[in-house]
Amino acid sequence: MWRSMRATDLAAVSAISDAVHGRFTEPLAVYAGRLDLYPAGCFVLEQDDTVAGYLISHPWHREDPPKLGALPGAIPPDADAWYLHDLALLPAARGAGAGRAALDLVKAQARARGFADIALMAVGGADRYWTRQGFAYVPRDADPSYGDDAYLMLGAI
Repeated sequence: MWRSMRATDLAAVSAISDAVHGRFTEPLAVYAGRLDLYPAGCFVLEQDDTVAGYLISHPWHREDPPKLGALPGAIPPDADAWYLHDLALLPAARGAGAGRAALDLVKAQARARGFADIALMAVGGADRYWTRQGFAYVPRDADPSYGDDAYLMLGAI
């Protein structure tokens, strides 16, 4: 179901982000930058020869997530967590285990690289989903790039 993301997938990734994330969508250049930054952490969900979702993750600092809509630069050499930057599924791809498979993929990558946990920013009510997946809230000041209803969350591997 999940396969490595290619540059030719970026238009579909951007369209899915626009459809799923609303005001939290990012410019296509950010997705291209993430793919360039860490291709081993970028995947798409392919269903019936159509891209129906995407997953972007990479090593990063646990309590300092990259700003929304910004290119992160380089992977920090002292990264202390695996960062799940984005997971988006079109409605037709939900409910069949694709989200769970994506999280399993992220956990396997993080574990293989020696990380003990996964960090993410939950926006738009997604914190409820991530709580059910075992993630916990990390108290912190609001990040203006994500808005007041965004939560930094950590999940053990």
